Amino acid sequence: MVSSNKIGVQLIVQQCVSNGVKHVVFSPGSRNAPFIIAFDNHPDVETYTIHDERSAAFFAMGMAQQLKAPVAVVCTSGSAVLNYYPAVAEAYYQGIPLVVISADRPNEWVDQGDGQTIVQGNVFQNHVQFSSSFSDKDVSDEYLWYMDRELSKGFQLGGKDWKGPIHINMALSEPLYDQVEVEERNTKNIDIISSSNQLSSVEESNVSKVWKESDKKLILCGQLDPNKILLDKLKELSEDTSVAILVENTSNLVHQLFIHCIDRTLNVITEEELEDYSPDLLITIGGAVVSKKIKSFFRNNRPKHHWKVGFDFPFMDTYQSLTHSFKVSEVSFFSIINRLNVEKNSSMFGAKWKQKDFEVQDKLPAFYESLDYCDLKVFETVMDFLPEMSHLHMANSSVVRYCQLFDPIQSIQYWSNRGTSGIDGSSSTSAGAAFIKKEDWNVLISGDISFFYDSNAFWNKYITPNLRVFLINNDGGGIFKIIPGPSSTVQEEKFVAPHSFSAEYLCKAYNLAYFKANSIEDIESQMEDFYTYEEAGRAKVMEINTSSIKNEDYLKGYFKSLK
Repeated sequence: MVSSNKIGVQLIVQQCVSNGVKHVVFSPGSRNAPFIIAFDNHPDVETYTIHDERSAAFFAMGMAQQLKAPVAVVCTSGSAVLNYYPAVAEAYYQGIPLVVISADRPNEWVDQGDGQTIVQGNVFQNHVQFSSSFSDKDVSDEYLWYMDRELSKGFQLGGKDWKGPIHINMALSEPLYDQVEVEERNTKNIDIISSSNQLSSVEESNVSKVWKESDKKLILCGQLDPNKILLDKLKELSEDTSVAILVENTSNLVHQLFIHCIDRTLNVITEEELEDYSPDLLITIGGAVVSKKIKSFFRNNRPKHHWKVGFDFPFMDTYQSLTHSFKVSEVSFFSIINRLNVEKNSSMFGAKWKQKDFEVQDKLPAFYESLDYCDLKVFETVMDFLPEMSHLHMANSSVVRYCQLFDPIQSIQYWSNRGTSGIDGSSSTSAGAAFIKKEDWNVLISGDISFFYDSNAFWNKYITPNLRVFLINNDGGGIFKIIPGPSSTVQEEKFVAPHSFSAEYLCKAYNLAYFKANSIEDIESQMEDFYTYEEAGRAKVMEINTSSIKNEDYLKGYFKSLK
C-alpha cells in the first residue's frame, strides 16, 4: 500500500481506521498533503473533497450523525482550522464523534511571520473531548509509542459513553508530497471498559421510594436519535396516569399518550392551574429542548426532585432544580423503573396533561381552515406533503419553532442542529446526511437567512438527488418579529435585516433544480414534480415567498385562538 513517507501520519491514519473511521472529508491545501495521500490510498477509506472548511465540517457531521460512527475532516494550516469551529461546537453539544485533523506548521515557525501559520494546538479546547498535538520530526520508538497511546486515548474519549469531537493537530515539515510503500501498522488500542450501566441496590431503593411518593411525575425528552427500545420503555410508562411524557419533534418519540407539542399545550394552562400541572418529580433525557416556554415553566415552578438521565453534561442544570444525575443510558434507566414493579399511582396528573393536549387538537382543523397565506399556512402545507419514511431537517430560528407546533409523523425522522442552535451549517449538515441516506428522501426546511448564510453547502459534487429544500423567504430574520424585544426598538430593521434577494440564480450556479411559489396553490400544484426524480439527477429547491405577509400576526393569532 502506498502512503505518505511521514511515519506519524501513517500512524494517525491507521488509528483512525482501527477506530471505525471509514469516511474522510478533505479541504484542499498543501500542508495537509501527507494526510490526503495517506487516507486516499488506504483501501478501507472513502475520501471526499469540499473546499469550504466550514461547510466541509458540517457535511462530515451530517454523515457521522447518520452513520452513528466517526467521520474525519482534514484541513491545511492557518485559518482553515478555525473554520471548523462552528461544526466542532455543534458536534460537542450534540454528542457526535467528529474527528478533526489539522495540519500545522513546524512549531519553531509559529508567530514568526510565516504564511498560514497561527497557534493551532488546543484551539478547540473548550469544545472537544480530546486534543493533542504531534510533530513529524521525532520518529523514535518511544515517541511513536507516545503518539499511539495518546491517539487510542482520544478515540476512547470521543467514542464511548459521552461521545463528541476530538482534535488531532500535526506539525508537518517539508517535503510534503513524498510517498513510500508501507505495510499496515499494528496500532495500540486501549479499551476503556464501561460501567455496568446499572444502579446499585441502594440507588434502586431510593429511586423506588421517590417514584412511589411522587403523585405528579413528568418526563421531558430533548433531542434524541430514533430509538425503538427507548420508545417501548416510555410507552409502558405512559400507561401510568400519574406520568406525563412531553416530547418534541426532535425527540423522535411518537405515541398517542405523549404530549408532542409543548408550547401548544402550555398555552392553554391558566395561571390558576399551574400548580396542578407542576410535577413533584421531573426526569429529563436527551439533548437540547427547543421550547423556551417549558424552560420558563420549570424555572418558575421548580419540582422537588429533578433527575437528569444520560452520560453527557451530568451537571447541566437547565431548570435550576437538579437533584440527581444518573450516568446510565436512558434505556437502562427506564428498564429499571419498569422493573421495579412500583404500585401504580392513582393520580391523574399525566391524564390531565393529555386532556389539555386533546382540547387544543380539537380546535386546530378549524383554525388552519381559516388561515390566509402566511408562514404558518406554508408549514402546514409542506408538512402535509412530506413523504413517508423521510428525514426532515429543520434549520434554526423560526423554522424549528414552527415545526414544533405540528404533531410529528410516526414514520419520519426529525433532525436539527440544536446543539448550539446556530443558523450556520443547516444546509451542509442535511447535505451530508442525504449523501449517507441516499435511499431515503431528505427534506430541509430553511429560512432565507440560514439558506444564504450556508449557500456554500451546495458547492461540492456530493449533493444527491434525494435532497429537497423548502426555502421560506420572508425577506429577513423573521424570528426577530416573533420574539419580544426587537419590535420595541427603533432598530428593529437592523435585527430583521431585510434583503430582497432571491435564490434563483444561486440555484443555477450550483445546478439545483429551482421552483418558485407565491401562494399555497403554487406550492400544491408543484409538489408532484418537486418529489419526482429527474433525469439530470439534481437536488431541488422550492423558494416560497412570504415577504409581503405580516407572519408574526398570524402566529400570535394561532396562540390566541387556542386559548
